[in-house]
Amino acid sequence: MSESAEFNRLPILGGVEWLRATYVTQTFSRHTHEGYALGVIERGALRFRYRGETLRANAGSINLVIPGEAHDGQADGEQGWSYSMFYLPPEALLEVAGDLAPRPSLPHFRSGVLHDPDLAQDILLAHATVAQAGAPALAGETLVRRMLTAWVERHADGFWRWPRLGDERGAVRRVRQLIHERYREDLHLAELAETARLSPFHLLRVFERETGLTPHVYLVQVRVQSARELLAGPLPLAQVAAEAGFADQSHLTRAFKRRHGLTPGRYRKIVQDSPAAAK
Repeated sequence: MSESAEFNRLPILGGVEWLRATYVTQTFSRHTHEGYALGVIERGALRFRYRGETLRANAGSINLVIPGEAHDGQADGEQGWSYSMFYLPPEALLEVAGDLAPRPSLPHFRSGVLHDPDLAQDILLAHATVAQAGAPALAGETLVRRMLTAWVERHADGFWRWPRLGDERGAVRRVRQLIHERYREDLHLAELAETARLSPFHLLRVFERETGLTPHVYLVQVRVQSARELLAGPLPLAQVAAEAGFADQSHLTRAFKRRHGLTPGRYRKIVQDSPAAAK
């Protein structure tokens, strides 16, 4: 297994960074981070000294560090390890805490290794989404915030829980209207939250309660509906994708097939060959 690493920085939550890497002989010297680190071991095993213990993170487990806590890292075995990591500024976790506690403070996590398959899947899904070229900003932001909320709610020291939901139907209605007006744009969660006059985390909860969908899924649904209408006309598929707000034709094809069970091209042929279209 050869070594490799991909790294990027996202313009969300104060600058979230992600790393996808495979290491075999790499040894990290003892160091600290200014922010939090959270990731999933996908293959092999990682061994690191953390908070007075030597820990082993096996495939499927979650490894993490908190700001200012010294640690090192190396493979625990000849095969090395592969992992997907997020590096998170403290303000990102403080924002999450603000929705879970009346007087928020930076969350503290005692353990450096967690065994939580659901959270591991949340991390991997968020990671795969933000690392995908052309991924909508709203999709990545939604999944990263959900991941952080689950992490804090289930594993942070102390008592954390969501405040009770009120009647925010007006806020949801404003956000739905904005999506319908600007679905061609790469909308950000912060814009939607400002329209709703709610925090981003609170908006995600109330929007899903009212519609059964996250704002991103709702946005994709609106785009697919726009594409369906355009497919009755003569525009090339690539132009249909652009007009409906998709990054490219392949994004349109995936979204359309997930919702309708057939490709846009097949749908167009059925519609245009129908007796109603011939009239």
